[in-house]
Amino acid sequence: MRVLVVDTALGLCTAGVFEVSGATVRRLGLRSEPMAKGHSERLAGFARDAMAGAGLTFGAIDRIGVTVGPGSFTGLRVGLAFAQGLGAALDRPVVGISSLDALAASDEGDAAAAVIDARRGQVYARFWPQGASGGVADGPAEALSLEAASERIAGLPSGSVLIGSGAVLFAAAFPALSLAPLAGPAPEALARLAAAADPTVSPPRPLYLRAPDAAPPTRLPGQARPARP
Repeated sequence: MRVLVVDTALGLCTAGVFEVSGATVRRLGLRSEPMAKGHSERLAGFARDAMAGAGLTFGAIDRIGVTVGPGSFTGLRVGLAFAQGLGAALDRPVVGISSLDALAASDEGDAAAAVIDARRGQVYARFWPQGASGGVADGPAEALSLEAASERIAGLPSGSVLIGSGAVLFAAAFPALSLAPLAGPAPEALARLAAAADPTVSPPRPLYLRAPDAAPPTRLPGQARPARP
């Protein structure tokens, strides 16, 4: 299966095309760069470059995988809109991939916790007490305070791996744990999860774990301000 993966949810802008056969993932073309903003201007070019590097046209793709969060509100919308538009144009299935699951899979399944720095004293997190490789997560993705996350991390076995941008937040408190502070998931992990996903249960729908930081407008454009009492 040829899979095009798109990731704009965290600190990277990634577009890559891979050949996936069982557990074997072969990279055909890839563009991935650290990026905090500007994904909308760069993503289409990245996808074009990845396909050119693979020597393929977009019609050769069997499936598209896109990260659905948790992550940046703006970044998620960019990636989802691009993937869904391309999928509709090509008549190809588009599957959603959890950012946390993809991070955990980036460490060859040994990670016991994927943690993303959500700012404001919180992390987005998911835990696999027995490791993500063959293990079972002990719950869904959550937005946790640093204190609540520390309590969960304290129950992990010594030597467990914390992966993701939030890992460094716990370095001092848990020196026995291994840290892998990735800015985003490995493209190969995204490809593996995208190929394995069931399109009927993995829709390209954003996963928001908390409300956006920006407050909605209190009045419509052109509407008069309310009179003060």
